[in-house]
Amino acid sequence: MTMTQRAVPPRVAAAERVASEAGFRKSCISEVGRLLGLAASAKPHGIIAESGTGSGVGTAWLHSGLGAGARLVTVERDEELARRAASVFADDKRVSVLTGDWRLLEQHAPFDVFFCDGGGKRDDPQGVVELLAPGGLLILDDFTPSPHWPPRFGGEVDQLRLFYLTHPALDATEMLTTPASSVVVAARRLQPCETRS
Repeated sequence: MTMTQRAVPPRVAAAERVASEAGFRKSCISEVGRLLGLAASAKPHGIIAESGTGSGVGTAWLHSGLGAGARLVTVERDEELARRAASVFADDKRVSVLTGDWRLLEQHAPFDVFFCDGGGKRDDPQGVVELLAPGGLLILDDFTPSPHWPPRFGGEVDQLRLFYLTHPALDATEMLTTPASSVVVAARRLQPCETRS
């Protein structure tokens, strides 16, 4: 069975229908989605978060790995999209779909998994890192692979990607999701790095 033949979780299919009905074309791809499900399943009693719910496709992938003792909170600025996404999870009390600015997530932190797909990723990267629990996983998608170090985009050093990949509180790596896209996956260190003299 190839990756494209693998079954799509029912809530992912439902969220994809919502995206189609709403004309929303920025949902996460299934390669990222399967990573989200895996990350959520690694924290069966964790607090899982998402910035940028959209129509709920990424949320549904996170939900596919959600443990019985876990909670999932996601936030979307667009009221109509948030309402539609919330309908996909209306029967599951573990899931909260918030409407508003990404900073609404702060009251639910720290997070064991944080899929930062919307606000915060670019405008406050340090704030994103601070929302992670020790050992918490951070997933950032929509990067263009770069064969260079430091990574480059549009002919210039990609300062945003470099920030996450070299942050002293994170162990981070970049992984290909398709030949044309990549994700940064990071874990917050359990304790600050010790400096060697």
